[in-house]
Amino acid sequence: MTPDLPNRHLDVFLRNSEVVIYAVLAVLLSISALVTIVGASLVLWQGIIHWTLGTDILRVLDQLLLVLMLVEILHTVRITVRSHIVLAAEPFLVVGLIASIRRILVISLEMSALTKAGNWAPDGESIFRASMIELGLLVVLVLVLVFSITLLRRSPASEDLGTV
Repeated sequence: MTPDLPNRHLDVFLRNSEVVIYAVLAVLLSISALVTIVGASLVLWQGIIHWTLGTDILRVLDQLLLVLMLVEILHTVRITVRSHIVLAAEPFLVVGLIASIRRILVISLEMSALTKAGNWAPDGESIFRASMIELGLLVVLVLVLVFSITLLRRSPASEDLGTV
């Protein structure tokens, strides 16, 4: 028995374990995405029935952007399992971009409720100021993420790895 044989068996075991873990992760991500789509559909349906679509549409959009994030992560897992390459950075940057946009939408919804006439709370000014700072930082983050994705797509290394 050569000393290299146990290492090869360990490598095969770890590779198979990795594929099983990725498969379980893919199933859980798929179920999460489907449940979120059903939830968004119910919110949309309730908004249509009760004529509150104007207030519910941002919640539906928030849910659908969450689904988009889950699908993007699922796509990354699928590529990793299929090609056995190291995880690519670009899909995670896209997920970060979607998450930042989601947060911008949520803050916008909260601020529209906060600034309605006659609805201004005593601590509303400090909440508004903190939200505006967060919005500014999120806009900077979106710009950085877009710039990073653009750089990754233009780099020769991304063509060699076959990333999307």
